[in-house]
Amino acid sequence: MQFGMSIAFTDPADYVPLAVAAEENGFSAITLPDHLIYPQQLSVPYPYTEDGVPRFAPDDPFPDPWVSAVAMATATRKLWFYTSVFVLPARNPVHVAKILASAACLSGNRIALGAGMGWMPEEFRIGEQPFEQRGKRADEMIEVMRKLWSGEWVEHHGEFYDFAPVKMRPVPATPIPIYVGGFSKPALRRAARNDGWISDLHTLKELEALIKEVRAYRAEAGRASEPFRILGFSCSDAWGPHGFRAMRDIGLDVVSTMPGAFYGVDMKAPVAQKIDAIKRFADDVIAKI
Repeated sequence: MQFGMSIAFTDPADYVPLAVAAEENGFSAITLPDHLIYPQQLSVPYPYTEDGVPRFAPDDPFPDPWVSAVAMATATRKLWFYTSVFVLPARNPVHVAKILASAACLSGNRIALGAGMGWMPEEFRIGEQPFEQRGKRADEMIEVMRKLWSGEWVEHHGEFYDFAPVKMRPVPATPIPIYVGGFSKPALRRAARNDGWISDLHTLKELEALIKEVRAYRAEAGRASEPFRILGFSCSDAWGPHGFRAMRDIGLDVVSTMPGAFYGVDMKAPVAQKIDAIKRFADDVIAKI
C-alpha cells in the first residue's frame, strides 16, 4: 500500500516544502483538491455531510491542481500527484486534455486524473457547462481526451462534442490514469470502466463493501484481469499501524492522509509544525507497515 498526503486547505505557499518533506519521509503521492468557486449562496446542500454544510469554507484555498502539481514536481523526483477530485464536467474536454497533457510532460508523467461529477450547479454555470447529464457528458469527455492524448489526427462525432480531424501536442509519454470518485452506483460503474476508484470517508466495513461492489462491476465489464487501483482516505474507525494494515488487507492500494490531523496540528499552523507531523507519522505508521 502506498501513502498519499492530502494538502487540502493548506496555504499554497507551503505546498513545495511539504511535498519535499513528504517524499523524504516515505509518502508516494500528493492528493490535490479542486473547486472553481464558492458561491455566496448555495442552491443545493452538500451531499457528503449529514447537515448539508460543505467540509470546506469560502476562504479555504483551492489553487489550480495541475499548476500546483507541476510546481511540486519540479522540487521532487518520485512523488506522483492526483486529484481527489477534479470536477471534470464543469470544464471543456479539450481544455482539460491540453492542461493535463502539459502537466504530464512537465512533471515527468507523474500525474493522474481523479475525476468527480460535481454537485454544485453554480460551479457549472460559471464554467459555462450544463449541470444536467453531467455524468453522461463526462463519459464522452474521457473518450475525447484519450483520443487527443494519442497525438495523432483524431476526430469526434458524439452526442455532446463534435469536431473534425485535429492533432494535439505535446502528449503524455504514457497514458494518464483516470480514476473516478464517488460511491453511488453510477459512480462505481463509471470507475469500473476506467483505471481505478477513489473512495470518500468511510468506516472499514463500508469501504470493504464498496470495494467488493466496484470489483463486481469491473468483472461485469469484462476487465477483472486488467490493472485497477483502489484509492481513498483514512477510514473513520481505523488508526495507527493496525488500522492502516486493515485498510490494506481489504484492498486499499493508496491511502491519503493529513498527518497534521493525527497530532492536532492546525491547517493554518507554521509549515515547520506540519513538517514535524509528517516526520512523526512516518515514524509512527509508515515505517511499521
